[in-house]
Amino acid sequence: MYQNFFGLHEKPFSIAPDPRYLYMTDQHREALAHLLFGIGDEGGFILLTGDIGTGKTTICRSLLNQLPDNADIAFIVNPRLSVNELLQSICDELGIAYAENSSIKVLVDNLNQFLLESYASGRNTILIIDEAQNLADEVLEQLRLLTNLETSEKKLLQLILLGQPELNDKLAQDNLRQLAQRVTARFHLQPLSFEETTAYIKHRLHIAGFRGELFS
Repeated sequence: MYQNFFGLHEKPFSIAPDPRYLYMTDQHREALAHLLFGIGDEGGFILLTGDIGTGKTTICRSLLNQLPDNADIAFIVNPRLSVNELLQSICDELGIAYAENSSIKVLVDNLNQFLLESYASGRNTILIIDEAQNLADEVLEQLRLLTNLETSEKKLLQLILLGQPELNDKLAQDNLRQLAQRVTARFHLQPLSFEETTAYIKHRLHIAGFRGELFS
């Protein structure tokens, strides 16, 4: 009903991500710059945190569109995995073959071989994990170990962790301090201001077909 009232040709607030509706505030652009800098800095963990709905996934999708053609991406959206399951998921994302009952050692060896071959052919490998606050401590430690593979110039696997503020608390634990020390770039997203929220709503309505002044 409201679509006809406002003259919309589609729903402006679908939960499905649509690049046509991308709206970047100054804060989002700054966060994106931090991520791009972290990747260009050749290594370590990159951290992006913020409450639900602050735009972490939006920024990540914008990042994916700006990565060079020589980047291989593994994107994990369900991090509630065991160490073995996570390694299998990474291999699946990167097209790395493994036997069904492969041990952690075999999976890590296969991944390391892929990273070495990718580096030799001039490619970069980036692992992105969404909702990273849900990662178990032992999984985070395994991720740290994966970044041990490096040359004299760079680490062969770059990691981007997206998560809610609890991720910062998790990384502050004593047993994860070695991982926290490898964070090379971090940014925390604040909730949108009133002005930003107004501009965001207007933007989405305009893309959906609304013309006119919504707020007075």
